[in-house]
Amino acid sequence: MSLSLLSRYAFFAACVLFTLACMPFMHHDWLWPFAFTGAVLSLIGIFDLLQTPHAVRRNYPILGNIRYLVEGIRPEIRQYLLESDSDALPFSRAQRSLVYSRAKNESADKPFGTLIDVYEPGFEFIGHSMRPAPLSDPASFRVIIGGPQCTQPYSASLFNISAMSFGALSANAIRALNQGAKLGNFAHDTGEGSISPYHREHGGDLTWELGSGYFGCRTSSGLFDPEKFATQAREPQVRMIEIKMSQGAKPGHGGILPKHKVTREIADTRGVMMGEDCVSPSRHSAFATPLEMMHFIQQLRELSGGKPVGFKFCMGHPWEFMGIAKAMLETGILPDFIVVDGKEGGTGAAPVEFTDHMGTPMREGLLFVHNTLVGVNLRDKIKLGASGKIVSAFDIASVLAIGADWANSARGFMFAIGCIQSQSCHTNKCPTGVATQDLLRQRALVVPDKANRVFNFHHNTLKALAEMLAAAGLDHPSQLQAKHLVRRMSATEVKLFSQLHVFLKPGELLSGEVSGEFYQRMWAMARADSFEPNAI
Repeated sequence: MSLSLLSRYAFFAACVLFTLACMPFMHHDWLWPFAFTGAVLSLIGIFDLLQTPHAVRRNYPILGNIRYLVEGIRPEIRQYLLESDSDALPFSRAQRSLVYSRAKNESADKPFGTLIDVYEPGFEFIGHSMRPAPLSDPASFRVIIGGPQCTQPYSASLFNISAMSFGALSANAIRALNQGAKLGNFAHDTGEGSISPYHREHGGDLTWELGSGYFGCRTSSGLFDPEKFATQAREPQVRMIEIKMSQGAKPGHGGILPKHKVTREIADTRGVMMGEDCVSPSRHSAFATPLEMMHFIQQLRELSGGKPVGFKFCMGHPWEFMGIAKAMLETGILPDFIVVDGKEGGTGAAPVEFTDHMGTPMREGLLFVHNTLVGVNLRDKIKLGASGKIVSAFDIASVLAIGADWANSARGFMFAIGCIQSQSCHTNKCPTGVATQDLLRQRALVVPDKANRVFNFHHNTLKALAEMLAAAGLDHPSQLQAKHLVRRMSATEVKLFSQLHVFLKPGELLSGEVSGEFYQRMWAMARADSFEPNAI
């Protein structure tokens, strides 16, 4: 027998021999714990030799299990013992700590200076003024959403809860988020899982997200039901309607709530069957072209009684959005708002290839949408929101400076109600009760306490934004422009955002005198009658 073979089975053999050696002396009570341990380990070793799925355990009985044990707790070991404050996995400890502190109404101030390398390429900052402005009231940081075709415009906060569905989140998580939104007078996006009873308990403002599954307003075959939609859309608590075209973490993929998370409540809320995966198709059945999409927006606005209707998407093919812009011009129908989701956005579960390599990052998508609307003279009629890894006042400022009117955050508010980034959202075993339907697990999330944390996080983040704006000599977030933000390009060069990015002038796309070949080419490819491009 080779030395290698002996080393692989040595511990297993020692356990077996030890157990056998103990048997003649079992009348000694003190020996029982050791004999029992040896017997258990021996049985584990025998099972390891007989099982077939794991080669490591067959080759290293007993000891091979250590590999799987360590692998199972690797994320926790890395998060709590190994990662630095700046490792974004996907949110850094510094980002999470900032949210936790503000949610608890504790000081988030840092002593002794920044931990960021300010000479590293990619570092960004806001220029300050030699004459700072008086500090503004964060409560005034609001934006009116509702274009010329809207009869019930909504005064929205500059910072709101992004789309997260009941089903993906627990009932107590939804309760806490909505109560916090009520306390802070800001909006809570329902996610595509429709309006649950828990969204209604505290009466916080809702943005009803309408996905391709038309949950809450669907026929038995999954098609859009106008009557069911009108019934819910006209409720006073529903302030805006958002058509979900795609989301950042899995654009073009559709969504799925695994059947083990589909409770009776979820099935009733969404209008789906128990015992089956709840699937959102990858595309809408209510429209198939940009022109049809505009008419669908008009239909929803009429059915809702004139409330703001818009859509959310992650930028994919640029010509498709320009096709939507052409459809706006051709039909005269305008969405009241557009939310640009970045590929860096989160989700309960998605294929790795989609999470890592599908979709456009938020800033590039936002800038393209902003420029397109400016180029067709529609920017002043349509408000823009942005979502994707936004947790701090600087995150908000950075998107406002390149075209957004407001910002949404999902995972930031999840941290506020206790999420610890365990990344177990899809397992129904969330350790903090945020992303689970397990009644015992979600019982740990105490709604009144976490609702106050949601309110605190929102309030303190906007307060920090007010302080940054004052330092920059600005009175209101709407005054932020690309010239106010700076990015380091190298150890010896920095550039203003206004130097880094192309910004179209009003009407450029209509006049044909376009700044840059890219925008000109995409505009030529775009079609109002199809999402397919023109051949050029």
